[in-house]
Amino acid sequence: MPSPVKLPAPTAVETLPLLNQPDPSQLDNIKAQLDLVLLALEALAGIGSEAMLQAASELKLESLVADRVALWRLRQSSPLRRGQGGRKKLDVEEARALVLISCYLAKQQAEKIRRAVALLEQMAEQQREPHQTALLGDYLDTFNNTYQERMEDGDSVSPGVLTNLALKLLIDLLFYSAANGSRRLWLALMDRSNGSSQSIVSGH
Repeated sequence: MPSPVKLPAPTAVETLPLLNQPDPSQLDNIKAQLDLVLLALEALAGIGSEAMLQAASELKLESLVADRVALWRLRQSSPLRRGQGGRKKLDVEEARALVLISCYLAKQQAEKIRRAVALLEQMAEQQREPHQTALLGDYLDTFNNTYQERMEDGDSVSPGVLTNLALKLLIDLLFYSAANGSRRLWLALMDRSNGSSQSIVSGH
């Protein structure tokens, strides 16, 4: 009896469903959202490009995110970025690679993310401002400062809008750090990709 044919296991990127090929404007929105997710991780846990490249290596995604310059170009391609000096085009495979890297890093920081979200809930119950705790205060300050430094609208967007964005991303990270986080993030990106990139920031 012939042995069954073994199909090659899907690569990590192929596990993220793609029902329809995103058009260029949808890819722009996906780029913007992914860059913000990574910015939230940076602000909360001090994650930098080395950790992102290490994650790419461990996930065997070096062909898509080869080095610091490649990573910078992918992130700089967000339509929200000042100058957009990187390559404007980000393809679907690169987007899926950034999803996997983001969720891999979120899983590594799951304990800190849970602690931050628990503090946020506690502050809400006590009707106190999140800034009044060291962890959330540091996160919000770092997020706001980095956003203002890197993004085209950084000088004009209000601190309140940035704080709301940072807190929404923090709660999102809790879901992305779960076992099926990469699928959740990918489906969320696809679902939200029909708006404008500015609406991602304002929440409208």
